[in-house]
Amino acid sequence: MTVLLLGATGCGAASGPANRPAASPPSPPTASASSPAASASSSAATASPTARATAAAPARPLRGKVIAIDPGHNGANWSHPQAVNRLVNVITETKPCDTTGTQTDAGYAEHAFTFNVAKRLARLLRREGATVVLTRHNDQGVGPCVTQRAAIGNRAHADAAISIHADGGPPGGVGFDVIEPGLIPGHTGPVMKPSALLGHDIRAAYHRITHEPFATYVGHDGLDVRTDLGGLNLSTVPKVFIECGNMRNASDAAKLSSARFRQRIAVALAAGFTRFL
Repeated sequence: MTVLLLGATGCGAASGPANRPAASPPSPPTASASSPAASASSSAATASPTARATAAAPARPLRGKVIAIDPGHNGANWSHPQAVNRLVNVITETKPCDTTGTQTDAGYAEHAFTFNVAKRLARLLRREGATVVLTRHNDQGVGPCVTQRAAIGNRAHADAAISIHADGGPPGGVGFDVIEPGLIPGHTGPVMKPSALLGHDIRAAYHRITHEPFATYVGHDGLDVRTDLGGLNLSTVPKVFIECGNMRNASDAAKLSSARFRQRIAVALAAGFTRFL
């Protein structure tokens, strides 16, 4: 998240000799009304179409839940320095409206990474029944400001929210980090505990499914608490940030640049939300 300053068989039937007449099958025993077979048959016959359809329907554990996904940065931020450098109030300080984000040494940009993961995650969550709200719908725009990103989740009355990033840490540092809101009296108190629970569930699922280590250069055991991030400070719903890896590290960069790994990231984040909600 470091700023680049501008700015988931079939069987075949065996055949017998062609001229052999087919044997008549023995007559099956007649099941009495009290036999288990008759009872099962009766139950199947009398089951309503609705009940049969319900039994066959896929599980939708997030039905009725609203989740806000914030893909960090945006593709055109770099070309609009005046807009993204405008200062906004994040309670504890004033900060730029938005930033350009970082990139790998090969030029894969954080804004492209975050939007790709966000789209993958949104598809998975919707498949599980959730209503998903995104803070941006393409990767060619500017912003929105960090204040607006928080407001989008707030207005949606999201049950949980996440801001997706990738770090621009020291080249020797590896791993991921989940960031939770710190205490800002009068502001973050009501969401601190649920955000911490969300953070722990996201961290556990991410570590288990992606096998990415906890960050070696920031936070502690894959967790951090901060009060300087507007997206957390201004959120009135349970929310965390995640730095999915370090783009400035060669090993992490190779993984983050892989579509297969990004899908694994999305699966991990979806599992974390399902656990939390």
